[in-house]
Parts: sequence; structure tokens; C-alpha cells
Amino acid sequence: EVLGTATIRAQAGANEAYYTYRQETLIHASQQLNVRREVQTLALSHEVSDATLLCAFSLNPRYKGTSAESLLRRARLMFIAQYPERFSAILAVAFPGYLDQQNESPFWESVGQHFFARSFHEMNHIAGVRSKSFIAEVMPQFPLYLPLLTPQARAAIGREHPAHEEALEEMLAEGFVRSRHVDIFDAGPIVKAERERLATFRSAAWHPVRIRPEHALPDAEPALVANQKLGNFRCIVARYALSPTGQLMLSAEHAERLGVSEGRAVLAAPLTLPTAVDALDEGEM
Repeated sequence: EVLGTATIRAQAGANEAYYTYRQETLIHASQQLNVRREVQTLALSHEVSDATLLCAFSLNPRYKGTSAESLLRRARLMFIAQYPERFSAILAVAFPGYLDQQNESPFWESVGQHFFARSFHEMNHIAGVRSKSFIAEVMPQFPLYLPLLTPQARAAIGREHPAHEEALEEMLAEGFVRSRHVDIFDAGPIVKAERERLATFRSAAWHPVRIRPEHALPDAEPALVANQKLGNFRCIVARYALSPTGQLMLSAEHAERLGVSEGRAVLAAPLTLPTAVDALDEGEM
């Protein structure tokens, strides 16, 4: 049974730029009038293009809030930890933005609608299945001044869809931080982090496998355990214990699920996230 899927895009802008809006502050001042005003703006950006993007997460609703959700979400990080040369040092996650009671995006209605003359849902679908070159062709290249947007649009900037609040909280607990970037269509938040600062990366460790009966692991804690097979990667939630010599004592059933034999090395990380190290300051992201 397939419970869900989770995707890694090694480079967000591998074939074409990955566009976002970057939140900035412009200062308008006049000594003659004794006026100094800070104005918030949104500037078209493709800085996130070089980051690795964690995207397209889907899970059977029956398993929401279970260990299966954490497994699916964090298995991607376990894979990246094994093959860092294949991915960027910066990871990013884009979350769907806020929609109103009519299931429309206030931000799109105030911004994108004027340039594309199409609905948010139609453009969001097109962006998902076709080239995104049309963004640079149609969207304005000049900064958007937030005071000129509707109050509803301003309130939606950086606000996630309610259905994704828990997922965002889990990513923040992992060590991601809210960046200055938001989605170009609905202004949903984009979180970023240096991968080495993430809790999964800091807590993961390699251990050789030692197979033991299930009853011989009474004090074992549930954890993420992954094999090191690029073409047949597997990551499971399993109970294990460490021997005094650093061997990871695993049941035969779990070893079979991973496709590993005794003596093979596996990567293990606690299922419960440890306290994350302070990530990069938001101003740097």
C-alpha cells in the first residue's frame, strides 16, 4: 500500500529560474521636507534557484499525525545526508499560501490577476505542468509597493494555508527559518536553512548492523533508520539499541525491510526532533 509521496528537486531552478517575491524595505527621505519613510516592497527574485527544494508532499489522510508522516517528510533529509554532493548546501520549502472563504487568493486578486487576467487556480496549474518562463515575460520587473495593495493582500503575505500549519511547524522545529521570500502567486511562505544546521543532519550517525531478536531490544527507542543504497534507498521507523561497541542492534524483520545484512552500515536518527541550533538569521535568507 502506498501511503504517500514526497519529492526532492535537487536544484529549484535547474532548467529555468525559480521565481519568488523577496520582501525588502526602501527608504524615501527628503531633508527639505523633513520626511523619512520606510516602505515595504516585494521585488521579483530568482535567488532561490540554486537551493534544493523539498516539494510535492502528499499523504493519505488516515496517516496524518502518525509516525508515517514524519517518516515520509524526513526520509528526504536522510537521503540528502547520504549524498550531499548531489544537493545544494541550502534547502528550501515553499508552502501554499492563504486562501479566503471563497477559496481564492487575496494576493493573486490584488497582484497577478491584473497581469494575467486568469484565475489563481488556473495559473497555479499551468505553473505546475509547464515552463515558468511566462513569469518573467508577464510579471512586472519593478518592485511592488505594499501600501498600494489591498489590506487583504498585505495580510496574506507570508501566511500559510491553514491545512499546512502543522507541516510548517514541523519544518521550523527541524531548523528551517522563514525567509524573506514568498511564493509569486499566492505569497505563501518559503522557509530555508543550511542543511548542516538541521536537526536530522546533526543527530544522524552511521552504525554497523547487528541483528538481534525483537525481544532482546526491550529499551529500544523508535528512530529513523536508512540503508545506503542509492538506487534502492529505504528508510523505516524502527526500534533499535546500540551496543557498547557502537553496533546498531536491529531485529531481523527490520533488517530485511531495509535490505541490509549484519555488518552493513546504516544511518540512524532519532524520531523525535532534538532542539534545533539557531539557523541563519532571517535577514540572510
